[in-house]
Amino acid sequence: MNVLEINVLVLAYLGDTIYENYVRKYLIQTGIGNVNDLQTASISYVSAKAQAKFLTDLVEKNFFTEEELLVVKRARNYKSRSHPKNCDILTYKHATGLEALIGYLDLMQRRDRIDEIMNFILESTSIK
Repeated sequence: MNVLEINVLVLAYLGDTIYENYVRKYLIQTGIGNVNDLQTASISYVSAKAQAKFLTDLVEKNFFTEEELLVVKRARNYKSRSHPKNCDILTYKHATGLEALIGYLDLMQRRDRIDEIMNFILESTSIK
């Protein structure tokens, strides 16, 4: 299977679950013990707006390889007619780019790289 041939929305579907799992584990490790508080805290990481900002920050810091940027751009430029009502299409496309990259890296068995990306994200927003 050539991972680059997989539909980017499928990659994003996978990446979304991995991304959210990292965030949930991180928040639990901060000591938050209430599910409602965990859900509230997670929004600053898992919303499309937050994901789009993280992607922009990572791109500005030249964090990605050329290969990774190709995956992000392919997902960001994918012709999608729908997006969530709570954000604009550009924000949604950027968030999809980040999620697709994480899905891609997972299928490529690059957990080390996912760890680096998620550590950057989790350390850039402090929840105390």
